[in-house]
Amino acid sequence: MPSTTPRPLSRTVSRPAHPARPDGAAPEHGEGDGTAPPPAVPSADDAVAHTLLNCLVREVSGPEGQTSVADGRLTLRLPRRGATLRVALRRTSRTGHHRFTGPVAEERDGGWTPVTWQRLAEHVHAELTLRSGVVNDEFLAQLAAGHRAVRTALAAPRRTHGGGALAAYLASEQSLLLGHRFHPTPKAHGGDPDRWAAYAPEAGAAFGLRLLAVREELTAEECAEPGAASPLDRLGDAPPGYRLLPAHPWQYELLRERPALRAALARGDVLDLGTGTVPFVPTASVRTLYDGETFLKFSLDVRITNCVRKNAHYELSGAVALTRLLRPALDDLAARFPGAAVLREPAYRGLALPGPGGAPDRDLLEGFGVIVREGLGARQRAGTTALLAAAVADEYPNGPGRVRHLLAGRGSAAALDWWRRYLDLLVPPVLAAYFDHGLVLEPHLQNVVVCVDGDGLPAQVLLRDLEGAKLLPGPHARALAALPPDVAGPLTYDPARGWHRVVYCLLVNHVAELLAALADRHPRLEDALWQEVRGVLARCAGGHRPARPELTALLDGARLPAKANLLTRWRRDADRDAGYVLIDSPFAPRRPVAAATPGTEAG
Repeated sequence: MPSTTPRPLSRTVSRPAHPARPDGAAPEHGEGDGTAPPPAVPSADDAVAHTLLNCLVREVSGPEGQTSVADGRLTLRLPRRGATLRVALRRTSRTGHHRFTGPVAEERDGGWTPVTWQRLAEHVHAELTLRSGVVNDEFLAQLAAGHRAVRTALAAPRRTHGGGALAAYLASEQSLLLGHRFHPTPKAHGGDPDRWAAYAPEAGAAFGLRLLAVREELTAEECAEPGAASPLDRLGDAPPGYRLLPAHPWQYELLRERPALRAALARGDVLDLGTGTVPFVPTASVRTLYDGETFLKFSLDVRITNCVRKNAHYELSGAVALTRLLRPALDDLAARFPGAAVLREPAYRGLALPGPGGAPDRDLLEGFGVIVREGLGARQRAGTTALLAAAVADEYPNGPGRVRHLLAGRGSAAALDWWRRYLDLLVPPVLAAYFDHGLVLEPHLQNVVVCVDGDGLPAQVLLRDLEGAKLLPGPHARALAALPPDVAGPLTYDPARGWHRVVYCLLVNHVAELLAALADRHPRLEDALWQEVRGVLARCAGGHRPARPELTALLDGARLPAKANLLTRWRRDADRDAGYVLIDSPFAPRRPVAAATPGTEAG
């Protein structure tokens, strides 16, 4: 069957673009409301250097007491390397979410000399080698790959996907040009740079899927309910006796020469139907695509940040199992907290070609396995505009969803009201899921979609990606025992690990980052914003009897777990094995800024 060309979805405009707030309000510049001006987007050199400093402050120099803030600058030491570094600050933060500006300098011969990001990277490489006794020969190359990706993203023209609420949502998903502020290589990837732009969200990509038809008896599929896999069937027409299996076009290129697949194509067990006509847009995770109706999560045998992004066989089955097992819990949470919902993953489909011994070829099953996730329309409130939370919290003016745009022309009282509404939507259901249902959700910034009304006010939050959702073994012992051990094991966290994950994703990764974006606009509000966070935690604690010691400790200022992305990358650990460092709580008694970031390694 001949290939067809996907219908166009994108158009190109020049950078920088500043789309309006969903209600049509003007952009943030020149508001005249006394707020701090927005920062300029940094160069790729400064962006990479600042991200490295964030990681050092959180995971290395901060925990070792080697940081100080004075005269509008952060100074930190790498004592094993014998290097002293400093950078100018736009704003300090109680939780170490400082805002840097300009180049990094190092002390030399009694003076300060600007250093390149490469020189800073060499300092970090040397310090971590001396600190750990381990040499990571990939580290500098990964930093260089991340720098190249950031430089390319900043230079590329901005593509848009039409107009209206869907376009605003897609723009927010594709606006993360700099990536995670506390990851040493947030935009690094192992793909061919010349191929990457065709599929990268920051390039505004949109493309048709490669459509395969697979004999029914060679199709692997699980559904949590009848018809759950029908979104796959609507993408094209498979001949009688075959099932349609869409593939990410890049993944198909990577796997098409596998001998088992070539043989199946030659036999007619698999048919290549060419490129589909429905355009899909890559979201911030790169391999999860959206056509405005359904999210499809594909495998992609490309290393992105830490890991090759492939749907393991237990993750394929686990997504459907969680959707089935959690239906009562998610229905209860939706009834109790109507402003929050979880996007479910009710089906997967894959290729089950026999391998050695007759079992399905694991590489091809995982490589072509696709998870069906509900689209926004299944849960989103009518009349709202969906925006990726990570885009709302973006420090820089890279997309339409930033909280600065949502609050354009409004003062500090409106910012506090916006924040109260947001916290009331986000925090209680996540904590109730943990305490009442033994469910560990991962509400980090990339896993949450914020739905705002016509005035830019938070009206709903949608949580997504069941790969990160886990079950506590106590409340779910019977359900877990009924699953295959290789599926049940990865779905399980013990209570301590589960609580660490909830607190990190909810408070450190999400709340603290979005609060920082609000404090950028209203610098004098940081303490008041944290008091609002404490208030919602106190209300949640008051709703549980007997008292939950975990919440009591939070309210008393216990240190907070933060994922150690730098040390995890240095050790070359998988994300699931990442450790944590402890950072000071904003609820602890006030201490000087110079001591605001130390912690101790844990986990």
